[in-house]
Amino acid sequence: MDRFIYKKSAGITALSASFADFKYKRHSHKEYALGVTLRGIQQYNLDGSLQSSYPNGVMLFNPEQPHDGMAHDKTGIDYVMVYIEPKLFLEILKKKDIIRFSSPIVYNCRLQQRILNLSCAILSGKDEALCSELLLSLADSFTQPNLFISYRKENDLIRKAKDMIHCSLENVLRLDDICRELNISKFQFIRMFKTSTGISPYQYFLNCKVELAKQLIEKNKDVYSAVAECGFVDLTHLNKHFKGIYGITAFEYMSYLS
Repeated sequence: MDRFIYKKSAGITALSASFADFKYKRHSHKEYALGVTLRGIQQYNLDGSLQSSYPNGVMLFNPEQPHDGMAHDKTGIDYVMVYIEPKLFLEILKKKDIIRFSSPIVYNCRLQQRILNLSCAILSGKDEALCSELLLSLADSFTQPNLFISYRKENDLIRKAKDMIHCSLENVLRLDDICRELNISKFQFIRMFKTSTGISPYQYFLNCKVELAKQLIEKNKDVYSAVAECGFVDLTHLNKHFKGIYGITAFEYMSYLS
């Protein structure tokens, strides 16, 4: 039976997941995502190649890095993830600029154990002070420079387009308005956006809407206000996209917050 359990503490979201037939839609997260494969072989398409994480594999996702996700076979997978806001992660690392992980999967016992310690503490409801200390310990694992590469600054047009998309998440996506502002043709923009981000403008727009809905649910504990504020047709519409990214419906996610 598929199982997705979310819990949040000290500004970090932890996930414990187990599934066989489920497949994540192509999406990205605004956070850094760090995980450990506990059982089975976890596969996902990332940056144009198929990645396979075997048991004890540490998966490292950069913010806004599009990927999907599935089990290699019918035996399924078990894994845990922690999602850390870029601002918080960089503050702990004492970095001013965004950094990126140099490899999507590593086999590092110390890093693996510290991710497991943090995720276990959050999922079992340990004190926030302890979770913060475990987060600091996890960050200390990244003193090894070979785990990072420098981050190339994003194209100004893409950054501006993203800002415009974020400013109108409650509405429909109007490519004509964005392209007029950027002084670029619609199809040139779509091609450029996908080349730069690995995801289409419309997919990015939907991901952002779902992410905003998730934040509002966390804040207000009300799925119906999230539906209205994010411009979804109804709860079914939100649930369809929410489940494709998080494995559970928006209402199920809200139940984990209580």
